[in-house]
Amino acid sequence: MTSLTQPFLSVDALHKAFVLHGQGGMTLEVMRDLHLTLSPGECLVLSGPSGIGKSTLLKMLHGSYRVTGGALHLHFEDGELSLGDLPAHAWHTLRRDVIGYVSQFLRVIPRVPAVEVVMEPLLARGVDTADARVRAETLLARLNLPERLWRLPPGTFSGGEQQRVNIARGFIAEHPLLLLDEPTASLDAANREVVIELIQEAKARGAALLGIFHDEEVRDRVADRLLPLTPHMGVALGAAPFAGKEGVS
Repeated sequence: MTSLTQPFLSVDALHKAFVLHGQGGMTLEVMRDLHLTLSPGECLVLSGPSGIGKSTLLKMLHGSYRVTGGALHLHFEDGELSLGDLPAHAWHTLRRDVIGYVSQFLRVIPRVPAVEVVMEPLLARGVDTADARVRAETLLARLNLPERLWRLPPGTFSGGEQQRVNIARGFIAEHPLLLLDEPTASLDAANREVVIELIQEAKARGAALLGIFHDEEVRDRVADRLLPLTPHMGVALGAAPFAGKEGVS
């Protein structure tokens, strides 16, 4: 990973359009000319109305959506990696070791216990099963998920319980780049506080975080900068230091 003074992620003139095959091949442009940089140890928060392209950006960075134009680069000590033309097989390694993603919804294999869902990112790296289980149980306890649920499949959990499993799974592997899509949307005040602590700890260890937070209180406490997206992007107005609820400076 790069030093704390150098960007870890850079996005240049990013463009994304979808071809609507069910609508006669109509092209829907959802993002153009987006520029941003993200350094280790900071949290950049995307702002703007629903439908402006915030989640689309996270999905391009996670390899779920292909890039239409522009460039996405990760910068390592030994060089840079272009994500825009990365072959499909390379994304597996990148997601395992570099890019973590906490989505709004938990998608898991049926009948797999919650603790094993959380353990999986560590097991994929070859971490000892016993060690992975201890770390998973520690996170689940910290997120106040009742112990009686740890060995049950999370498919029948409430929305808030599923989100806590999702958060534990996303943070356990301590990825250098962490993408957060509304991680506190279904949480009560006590568990929102835990997520804020996890984010601050990730920043302290040098992770770079890019997030979407509609909860203004959470955003105020974790954001180092805001990146407003406009209806033309969305075209970004530019990232600015975050100055709290009154806006940007």
